[in-house]
Amino acid sequence: MTSRFPRTVRSVLRSSLGVVGLLVGAGLAGSVAVACGDNPPVNYPLGGDGGAGSAVTDKNGAQVGINDGAGTSGLSGAAKDAYDRGFRAWMEGDLEGAKKGFTEASAADPKAASPHYSLGVVLERLGDYSGAQAEYRAAFTLKPDHEIAIGAYALALAASGHLGEADGFLTEKKAKMPESARITSYLAEVKSMQKDHGTAQQLAQDALRMNPDLKEAMVTIARDHYRARKMELAKYALTAILDGFDIGTDHATPPRDKENGEAHLIRGLIWRESGRRAAAVADFEAAYAKRPDLVESAIQLGAIKLEAGNAQEALPVLERAVKLAPKSAPARLNLGDGYRLMGRPADAKRELEQSLALDSTLAIAHYNLGLLYLVAASVPGMNASEQASQSIKEFETYKTMRGAKVEKGDDVDELLNRAKVKQAELKQAQAAPPPAATPATPAAGDAGAAKPAAPAKDGGK
Repeated sequence: MTSRFPRTVRSVLRSSLGVVGLLVGAGLAGSVAVACGDNPPVNYPLGGDGGAGSAVTDKNGAQVGINDGAGTSGLSGAAKDAYDRGFRAWMEGDLEGAKKGFTEASAADPKAASPHYSLGVVLERLGDYSGAQAEYRAAFTLKPDHEIAIGAYALALAASGHLGEADGFLTEKKAKMPESARITSYLAEVKSMQKDHGTAQQLAQDALRMNPDLKEAMVTIARDHYRARKMELAKYALTAILDGFDIGTDHATPPRDKENGEAHLIRGLIWRESGRRAAAVADFEAAYAKRPDLVESAIQLGAIKLEAGNAQEALPVLERAVKLAPKSAPARLNLGDGYRLMGRPADAKRELEQSLALDSTLAIAHYNLGLLYLVAASVPGMNASEQASQSIKEFETYKTMRGAKVEKGDDVDELLNRAKVKQAELKQAQAAPPPAATPATPAAGDAGAAKPAAPAKDGGK
């Protein structure tokens, strides 16, 4: 494809990457997958054998795992059988089954690192962050050069708010393994999350010098530009990853990783922010197809379908997101709204309340609950008056949490007034005396009507 980006943007990007990275014409036109926004990359279990960091895919070509060079070849007997059961459960989205299999594999072979790492991935999805970190630590304690476990441990620290600790841990590991491109890339990711964008770009560039094919470093470059709100640079980097460039016979570069789910996700977010909904949907769908475990892509795809009024298509996507990340408040929030739109008030109430239990700062969950109580014909366990009262309470909570800032299209005041009118009408109906009973007038010829008495004969004798 022909480059659509201004010459100045290309020049800045070349300057930021030096002689490697996304330099058009140098054969390094990319940046690879991790996650987006302020989220760290998403880990997968180890599965199969192959080159370090290579993808493991299912029969549909979707990435479901990764390997560490040795993969799981060191396992045998009961440990291998249990591990395989755990990995099959993971592929089916059965987190509890995966946890059981990997736990049994670890018990059967206490010296194997792979089961600990994969168990850590599953525990992290289940919301057991301290347990996940303990398993990652066990993996790289057993195998000190287990780079994927080292990175997963650092990213788990970062995701739980311990960015400084993650930085210090990776800096120490990098000093011990200065030639590790993967450790350098993980440190670049943490620096990006700390908003140290200059250092993040330099470290990602260093990682690509060590290993020009390291996809993690490629996507870190794009994601860091996205975090820094340098959208043109981010789009240029993502084009290099997903599409490649064709700016002349001697300067064509193929896409570095056109199937990269995380790159599609980041670009989808950029399109969505700029109002290009159709392009965003296309990228979210590509991300979801290639990385079904990438929960953020499922949430984004489900949410944009809900906005378009297509709750029926959104539901299976959001249900899978909750299955793969039961502790994700945004996933449950969107699923709850999907159930509301599909006329399933009990399910909607359950998911929306669960989203608040996971994240009490989700003001929009209160708005959605207010809407549910206002418009649902019947919410199990509540009468009409209770629904109206609770609707008012939820809308008022939302307004308090929202504060003075009002987003365009915010209709909470209108909805709140509707709820109050409904409540007043219900109270008036309850207070009104019942209508007086009117005696029924028998209809002529009615078989059930009383008949006049026959005149007495003989003077009533």
